[in-house]
Amino acid sequence: MERIRFVRIAINVEQLLYRAPGGIGRYTAKLVTLLPLQFPDDEVVPFTARHRAAEIDRAWARAAQGSAAPPPPVVLPLPRPLLYDSWHLTRLPRLGWSSSRLARCGLVHAPSLAVPPAGRAKLVVNIHDVAPLLFPETFPRRGRWFHAQGLRAARRFADVIITGTHAAAAELTEVAAIGPDRIRVIANGVDQRLAAAGEVADARDRHDLAGPRYVLWVGSLEPRKDVGTLVAAFARLPVAAAEGVRLVLVGPSGWLDGSLIDPEDRRRLGDRLRFLGRVADADLAALYAGAAVFAFPSRHEGFGLPVLEAMVQGTPVVCSDIPALAEVAGGAACLVPPGDVDAWAAALGEVLTDADEVGHLQRAGRERAASFRWHHTVEATHDIYAELAG
Repeated sequence: MERIRFVRIAINVEQLLYRAPGGIGRYTAKLVTLLPLQFPDDEVVPFTARHRAAEIDRAWARAAQGSAAPPPPVVLPLPRPLLYDSWHLTRLPRLGWSSSRLARCGLVHAPSLAVPPAGRAKLVVNIHDVAPLLFPETFPRRGRWFHAQGLRAARRFADVIITGTHAAAAELTEVAAIGPDRIRVIANGVDQRLAAAGEVADARDRHDLAGPRYVLWVGSLEPRKDVGTLVAAFARLPVAAAEGVRLVLVGPSGWLDGSLIDPEDRRRLGDRLRFLGRVADADLAALYAGAAVFAFPSRHEGFGLPVLEAMVQGTPVVCSDIPALAEVAGGAACLVPPGDVDAWAAALGEVLTDADEVGHLQRAGRERAASFRWHHTVEATHDIYAELAG
């Protein structure tokens, strides 16, 4: 029998401490909780920047969500901004200086473009997209600088780069000049648990959504998500489609969000436009399940996890016809040109009024989402660890 190789993997879990961890946070949480379950002979050593102990404890509990998690993370001596800049500009401090647990690791995994110095260890970096290069105007100056420095470090030091779609991999080669031989495409998974009818009713009551149907959007309010196009399209829906329907926006404020929505569209919609902010994961699944339509008008994505989260719950999806979303949706969504308000209004109107189209999208979406499993993502990631450790 072939010997099982023992691997020690240091994983940067700092994303879990962000105000809005987002898709990268979800990915990171799944790595650190599922790796020990699927590969118990290996050792996972999480690490993070300096934070108050209570903050770390809360973030760690949210990541575990009741499942067994590895030991709490090693806490590095510098706060996040200083740590990231030091890593990218000086390649210091080395991880092994802070902890003997980290010093013993033969692999370092950075799930984002915060790229730590790996020393003699092998380095794996996730680059989820190159949006700051393609759409620099949609990012603040500090964000553009951070991504540029992280991309430079990943291009120079990473042994393997992971991304979620073939579309994103092509952009890494074409725009970021990273050779395809270093890139591995590993799709994200999606939680498959269905929200129960009681959970849906409770979530709708808590968020004052009982009664009328609603169109749902989920994400961070930032320019490349193009919420303005969705709001403008919703404000122009035909009367037959719009009657008794709300538009519900879920997620935290991001950057440059002050002018995303036309004030006139906001005025026309009045209380039919609802902002819920960030909600708990349990409520999020229920809100997906309760929606008449999930709309995702992004100008650019590297993957687009909310599309699959909606499909799991049997909610018909209307999303932008951009390479990554078309790849993830796999023919199970209604695709609309990004930024085209009239096309978005027509597509939303059709799904809101055509029962046959709704049934088709529900069936196709459930089937598509069922093929995206987190344990597959973790297994494929571990295959990369084994390849590098070999």
